[in-house]
Amino acid sequence: MVDYTEGAGYQYHTHVKKGDVGRYVILTGDPGRCETISRLFDNPRFVAYNREYNTYTGTIDGEMVTVMSHGIGGASTAIAVEELAKCGADTFIRMGTSGGMQDDVIGGDIVIANGAIRAEGTSKEYAPIEYPAVASFDVVNALVEGAKEAGAKYHVGVVQCKDSFFGQHEPETKPVGPELLYKWDAWIKCGALCSEMESSTLFIVGNYLRCRTGAVMLVVANQERAKKGLSNPQVHEMDDVYRTTIGAIKRLIAMDKAL
Repeated sequence: MVDYTEGAGYQYHTHVKKGDVGRYVILTGDPGRCETISRLFDNPRFVAYNREYNTYTGTIDGEMVTVMSHGIGGASTAIAVEELAKCGADTFIRMGTSGGMQDDVIGGDIVIANGAIRAEGTSKEYAPIEYPAVASFDVVNALVEGAKEAGAKYHVGVVQCKDSFFGQHEPETKPVGPELLYKWDAWIKCGALCSEMESSTLFIVGNYLRCRTGAVMLVVANQERAKKGLSNPQVHEMDDVYRTTIGAIKRLIAMDKAL
């Protein structure tokens, strides 16, 4: 592959290099969250900020841990995972936001994904559509234990990943609206818990790279509850997600040290 940095020694998009990042990485969409999350580390330090990729590294229980933002959508997420893996990362947890799809998934709940619907385009350039997007068993278990410790109300199951935010929220305005509505109804009938935009790409790219992956999302609100006239609280506070994720990282570190 051409070195587009012209010998600068770091990854082209993320501007990180070997030694900058830990094997354990927290991924989040919003660059603004990274400094906040890094405060949960010991001895956090700023590493790099380029494009949508804001990176901090510190330690948890003596092990290097990194947080990096991946922006919105699968394409930028795949770049983050590829470049981080080249620098030594092998365990990734995405933490972000989502919209609930089932009636019992309410704003303020968290969802731990054990699999994802590949209704986005990036993962199709890695694996045929028949290949499932699934999280790593150890990471899912660590997130469940982290959620229990945090006292969070959590759900575990399949999430739906798409490329178009407004295709979900305003499907009737789109030229392919009937197809979007038909599939949305199918995902709900199949039991999808929430909708977001990155986990399926993370799981597919991670499996291809032989990395461990997981994802935990805050449910901000639930448009299906709103349609039915049910209460639809909107929650933006991420504390339960933060505590769940840090708890999971600690468990994975302890598990790896015991091997």
